[in-house]
Amino acid sequence: MSRIIRSVACAVSGGVDSAVSAYLLKRNGFQVTGVFMTNWDPLDEGVQCSVSADRNDAKLVCERLDIPFLELNFVREYWIYVFQ
Repeated sequence: MSRIIRSVACAVSGGVDSAVSAYLLKRNGFQVTGVFMTNWDPLDEGVQCSVSADRNDAKLVCERLDIPFLELNFVREYWIYVFQ
């Protein structure tokens, strides 16, 4: 009998809610990949953003849970589809 591998991407922000979500998914047998989305360019003037600290926290969560960490950059898309 073949076993079905259940894979899921879980958005991780570095906060408690996403960390617990990833943990519970893994504990329940899913192969979890933590996905961190960058929506703001930290180099933009006037933008006060903690993206570096958030990224580090999200990466640490993934390391502690022993799950892959994937970072996706949506800066351009966020600007076009949300602000324009």
